[in-house]
Amino acid sequence: MAVTIYHNPRCSKSRKTLQIIRDAGVEPTIILYLEEAPGAAEILDLAAKLGVPLSNLLRRGEKVVKEAKDLPALDNDVALAAWMEAHPITLQRPIVVDMASGKAVVGRPPENVADLLS
Repeated sequence: MAVTIYHNPRCSKSRKTLQIIRDAGVEPTIILYLEEAPGAAEILDLAAKLGVPLSNLLRRGEKVVKEAKDLPALDNDVALAAWMEAHPITLQRPIVVDMASGKAVVGRPPENVADLLS
């Protein structure tokens, strides 16, 4: 099984999700998205795989979002994806993708990943 996790090791939900994946006998590809920020096209692709509007992937409680003077309209996916690329801390986490099926889940709660692993 080929699984990719967009991971922030400082996030307890992300660490727990990674542990669930490993406990299932799967060693995922780990993308440390704060160090290797996904591009705008990749962010749009993640939203499509999740089946949610891009605005659902925006962590609205982050300080950078609350204080942003340049945050685009939340219904402008192209502009929002570009903004999120420039501010990767604002991307919901963790996101886990089953590369074979193209399906994805957000690990909030971490147990959501069980849907991909079964």
